[in-house]
Amino acid sequence: MVDKFCNFILKKMKEKMPDMTEEQGEVILYGLELILGEIPKVLLLFLLGFLLGVGWYVLFAFIVIAPYRGMSGGFHLHTHLGCIITTNLFYIGNVFISKYLVLDSLEKYVLIALSFIFGILMISMYAPADTENVPIINKEERKKKKILSYIFLTVMLIAALFIQDRILSNILIIGSIIQTMTITRIAYKITKNEYGHEMYEKGKIELNQ
Repeated sequence: MVDKFCNFILKKMKEKMPDMTEEQGEVILYGLELILGEIPKVLLLFLLGFLLGVGWYVLFAFIVIAPYRGMSGGFHLHTHLGCIITTNLFYIGNVFISKYLVLDSLEKYVLIALSFIFGILMISMYAPADTENVPIINKEERKKKKILSYIFLTVMLIAALFIQDRILSNILIIGSIIQTMTITRIAYKITKNEYGHEMYEKGKIELNQ
């Protein structure tokens, strides 16, 4: 449904702008699919969250993880349904794990330390983890996003140290772990994704900009 609607919009745009190239059309189509696909996905996420009685926790998880995810990247599912399911598992699953996970002080500190080490290593190796559809080629942009990934991960885990609410603290820790996992090579292989910049360097894709 989303694909058909986006193609319809693109067709109308081409009628108004006959000089539009095929490459420009592909970029516009991808942008439309991303925007129109994200809106219902996010609305459904919050709707399910509130129906399950954890809406405010889901909203908190979404807000605090978004900066780290935005900079570090991660895999994308190839269908809207798969993307919707994964998004709900990511945020709502995180909240329910956080609700029932009880850690004493030492366990909490150890988990935060391990999350930090794991995150730093994976960021250094893979971030920003781009995709074939939206490769990040510019070296300065890659450097900036990598640095910001380090910063947002660090801020999340420092906040987890000092937040007294057990669930909120757990959401930060679990969220950082799950997000870090989405940028790893094994996650990309499982979901049949490719790192866009690697594909570009191998000459398997072209940059349409």
